[in-house]
Amino acid sequence: MNDQLKWFKSSHSDNEGGACLEAAFDAHIHIRDSKLPSGPELRVTATAWKAFVSAVRPGA
Repeated sequence: MNDQLKWFKSSHSDNEGGACLEAAFDAHIHIRDSKLPSGPELRVTATAWKAFVSAVRPGA
């Protein structure tokens, strides 16, 4: 895990303890469970992230 990354939650997340993801950006997109910040993270390329977002966007 990279301690230099600036992690953020989606604006759709709340503070009720639900299933939230955090993301951070550098040369890659880093994704982790906000409840387990020291746990594993998923790292994908910007191209893969754009494809994922396009696939799950409503109306896609």
